[in-house]
Amino acid sequence: QVQLVESGGGLVQAGESLRLSCADSRRPFSAYNMGWFRQAPGKEREFLGGITWSGYSTYYVDSVKGRFTISKDNAKNTVYLQMNSLKPEDTAVYYCAASRGSLSLISGYEYWGQGTQVTVSS
Repeated sequence: QVQLVESGGGLVQAGESLRLSCADSRRPFSAYNMGWFRQAPGKEREFLGGITWSGYSTYYVDSVKGRFTISKDNAKNTVYLQMNSLKPEDTAVYYCAASRGSLSLISGYEYWGQGTQVTVSS
């Protein structure tokens, strides 16, 4: 079973950048497509985008396209979410998830991390 652990969250000021990491120390990501989600207080979980198991393709929702970048390092068994030009409305708990389905099929994400808090101050 996949066990995901996110890290890298914290408190930043608006306009700054942050990079989140997601790792599974027990098995390679190679069999799974990986996605990033976030959930702000009082809101539903929001899909941000994903990367294929090969790392060759990515998908982003319009709200983060151009500001967020997803990448992976198979040698380190880690997936990253690089977030630039952060805004206070990006404040949320960020989750990574693993799927054997297509990147944009949200219901296909079956394994989840515990989340990491990102807070952006104005």
